[in-house]
Amino acid sequence: MGIELLFLLLPVAAFSGWLLGRGSAKRTHGKDCPPQMNSRYFQGLNYLLDERPDAALDVFIGISELDSESVEIQFALASLFLRRGEVERAIRIHQNLIARPTLSTPHRRQALYALGMDYMSAGLLDRAENLFRDLLNDPVHGSDSHKQLLDIFQQEKEWEKAIDVAQRIRGVKAANMAAVVAQYYCELAEQMLSTSDLGQAGKCLRRAVDWDKNCVRASLLEAQLASRQGLYGQAIRSCKRVEQQDPDYLPLILEPLEQAYQQLGQGSEYRAYLESLVQRHHSPTLVEPLVRLWLKRGDTQRAEGMVRQSLANQPSLQGLSCLLEVVSGQSSDQQWQQLRDVTSRLLQSNARFQCRQCGYQGRSMLWQCPGCKQWNSIKPV
Repeated sequence: MGIELLFLLLPVAAFSGWLLGRGSAKRTHGKDCPPQMNSRYFQGLNYLLDERPDAALDVFIGISELDSESVEIQFALASLFLRRGEVERAIRIHQNLIARPTLSTPHRRQALYALGMDYMSAGLLDRAENLFRDLLNDPVHGSDSHKQLLDIFQQEKEWEKAIDVAQRIRGVKAANMAAVVAQYYCELAEQMLSTSDLGQAGKCLRRAVDWDKNCVRASLLEAQLASRQGLYGQAIRSCKRVEQQDPDYLPLILEPLEQAYQQLGQGSEYRAYLESLVQRHHSPTLVEPLVRLWLKRGDTQRAEGMVRQSLANQPSLQGLSCLLEVVSGQSSDQQWQQLRDVTSRLLQSNARFQCRQCGYQGRSMLWQCPGCKQWNSIKPV
């Protein structure tokens, strides 16, 4: 028997000792012990020690009379099975508890919530959803039920249901949910854009901004929507709004911003705006596209001076790679080109985005972290 099982059985063993003590006390006062309670629990305990969980489960479920202490032992046993990955056995215990008409209201709600978590573990999300909905107004389990429902709807991409549940949250947590609800509306907007329902996409984005005026994702999607409608001036304004919302996301606006300016035949305006961004933020990620623009214009001296200044202000592998690209373009020396290739491969192997909460790293932008499940926590490196 594994060490984990021994530790998990400690609550059962402790309760068995309590039964003995209670029985001894009652005999001292001339009273009988609980009928069959002691022997049935000891029998179930022996089955567990012999690693016969099904037999033990039948015994514990078959006990007809339960008091508060024995109910807690049933919860402990269900937790034991759940930790061992035996979800079906945990479900049986919690279902049996709920079916008992004499179970107290607090214990019934505890069993309902535990059964919902069992269903989550088993992937039975529809059943879990029904239980958590019934517990939304429960003073003890209501908050956790909100959280579990949101988790279910996010897994199933049921964004309208997620919005409905999030709007019911009250108190301090409600304020923290505003940015999350904005992300739900952005998810809906992306679905609408994928089906070319541009009108509904616009409505969803307006709701996103209503919830969170600093929602960078909404601004980026508004730029995408405007470009699809040929409104390139509006797309530019949406992109530029990101600087005030969160400048960490500025690298994400460069491509759509350049395309919008090109559509308007205003390449020089794009270059001027990019120069102003570099002056305000000094980010190597912003310097690189500006250097490329100067190289296209044949002004290698200005491009090299800009990237050297960037390296002096903020040394980075990206800045070094950019400098080597400028230098190797002016020289026929193979060593410069080899160095450029090496740094380029190093950059390609590095993560481009990182979660500020759990440290998750990836090559593509995700608005919800796969690691910690937080929204708005992943940013460009």
